[in-house]
Amino acid sequence: MATKVFMEALSPTMEEGRLVKWLKNEGDAVKNGDVLAEVETDKAIMELVARGDGVLRKRLVGEGESRPVGQLIGVITTADENIDALVASAGAPSGTAAPAAQAAAPSEAKPAEQVVAQSQGTTAASPVPRGGREAQGEASTPPQEKTAAAPVQPIAASGAAEGNGGQTRSSPLARRLASERGLDLSQVRGSGPGGRIIKRDIESAQAASAGAAPRQPAAAPAAGDFEDIPLTQIRKTIAKRLVESIGPIPTFYLTAEFDLTRVTEMRTAMAEMGDEFKVSINDILMKAVATALAQHPEVNAHWLGDRIRQHHRVHLGMAVATNDGLIVPVIFDADQKRMSDLSHEAKELAKRARERKLKPDEYTGSTFSISNLGMFGIDQFTAIINPPETAILAIGAAQDVAVPHGDGYVTRKRIRVTMSCDHRAVDGAVGATFLQTLRRLVENPLMLVF
Repeated sequence: MATKVFMEALSPTMEEGRLVKWLKNEGDAVKNGDVLAEVETDKAIMELVARGDGVLRKRLVGEGESRPVGQLIGVITTADENIDALVASAGAPSGTAAPAAQAAAPSEAKPAEQVVAQSQGTTAASPVPRGGREAQGEASTPPQEKTAAAPVQPIAASGAAEGNGGQTRSSPLARRLASERGLDLSQVRGSGPGGRIIKRDIESAQAASAGAAPRQPAAAPAAGDFEDIPLTQIRKTIAKRLVESIGPIPTFYLTAEFDLTRVTEMRTAMAEMGDEFKVSINDILMKAVATALAQHPEVNAHWLGDRIRQHHRVHLGMAVATNDGLIVPVIFDADQKRMSDLSHEAKELAKRARERKLKPDEYTGSTFSISNLGMFGIDQFTAIINPPETAILAIGAAQDVAVPHGDGYVTRKRIRVTMSCDHRAVDGAVGATFLQTLRRLVENPLMLVF
């Protein structure tokens, strides 16, 4: 009995995944629980495991490609079981080697029986896809041309094979070579089965073109003019979430300036006690925010459309910049943790976030978030609320500021924070009261140890 390998929802918010790397080859023996592939979700790189025993007979997605959750991406079965029907119905990628049965099939095979072009891909193994969906292939292509010179490379779904309906028939490799060399396929005579254009036809056409009168090469951007960067799964998620936030949410902003002199003194005193007590200004601010949230459940809340959920536990999300985009790991029960423990956990979460090694339960469930750009020299900014949370705090850089004192001025360390508030749940007075509490804690940090 065949076990279908589906793209699984490896995180609570995952809608599609990108297959980073296959860890099993076609023909490899597989046991239930074996890791088949690494999949990039919307937040991290996760392992996709097998849900049955047998042999990995077919990989339907190439490395670097994306697939929606529920898409069939592979087949596990016995070594001799016929999987032609599964492959034909689900589609095989153009960049994956065809099975021996296909190699022996006649070249006049009907399009419905031919290999299906890849779209984007990620893998997951599950006998039942999330939501009970089984997605189909996107576009059918003629069988791939076999050459010893170079392996066929995956092509985009938009380059799906042309059928017989008045269009030029060509192999994926021929189309790619023609595009690279500026050749018009309609001017090339095919020598393959049924007049199909294959690699040698492209090479012959190029040689003939070189011996003819010089022609203007096809227009192409000069190297270095630009570079198109494919969206990562995390960047796609960021884009979707921001549209859900900045548009529908009626947001207003509250900015306050806090005196950090005592925070700086406290940090210095703790560092003198030993490395285990060293904390950053951001660590102290996180502890202060968590403590203030415990006193203001109306801010430590989620907007759920028909109700507001006020949380009794403080789960603090902290925005972390990675090479692929922003991710928000969560410090659970942050108000209950000692400052040194909170500091250590924050560093570990940030490290794993940048390495894309966070587990789903480490970046979901926050009740309030903070974003700090002070280390980049940003004085003040506004952050976008992370739904369903009702507020987020943006923290700027600590600066030495001359402030009035008696008849003159003194230099004090100060910092600006801006809270973005969802007006559906947090009124101006509610947000202002929260910032008053936060100011009292920040400017008297000894209150954080009691």
